[in-house]
Amino acid sequence: MKHITFYLDFISPYAYLAFEKLPEALLGHSYSVTYRPILFAALLKHHGQLGPAEIPAKRAWTDRHVLWLAQQNGVELQLPAQHPFNPLGLLRLALACSDSGLPSRYVCERIFRHVWQGGQDAADAQRLQALTAQLAPPHGVNDALARIQLRSHTDDAIAKGVFGAPTFEVDGKLFWGLDSLPMLKAYLDEDPWFDSAWAAADQVGQWP
Repeated sequence: MKHITFYLDFISPYAYLAFEKLPEALLGHSYSVTYRPILFAALLKHHGQLGPAEIPAKRAWTDRHVLWLAQQNGVELQLPAQHPFNPLGLLRLALACSDSGLPSRYVCERIFRHVWQGGQDAADAQRLQALTAQLAPPHGVNDALARIQLRSHTDDAIAKGVFGAPTFEVDGKLFWGLDSLPMLKAYLDEDPWFDSAWAAADQVGQWP
């Protein structure tokens, strides 16, 4: 059985779509998943990149693209009233729901849908308080432990070469984005392409 580490930030609509579609995409496979919340903004800073919302034309495209993808994939999605928003409260809530800082699929589902269904303000204090009461985390959202775990998860992702969310890691291989799900499935299917082509892409001089 393969193990998948799913690096995610609730601020990412592509992470939400990938989360919803993962079970269907890998139907029939035996695998386990660890959900590892990270701070997407820290990845952008590390790699010297702007976020999609910081480029007006890209922001408009992203909004349209994710709405289209949701419709095509049969996933309910409404853009939140404010985006981007500060996701720290939601990330720490997810971490506080587990002693190890590795939230369950149920916890991630509740938080993703809090953000991406209903079109409300994801960071609204009253909504966040209600969500916290629903999930009843055993640890305090503002405890040092949650902050340390979030930093640790993010540093771990950066060290492994993660540059965006969602990213799936399996056997040391990284699969980035919603559109990588078919490629991830092919790897789990033991597609022979991965025996040679994956490593060949690491060699210098492959691009014209």
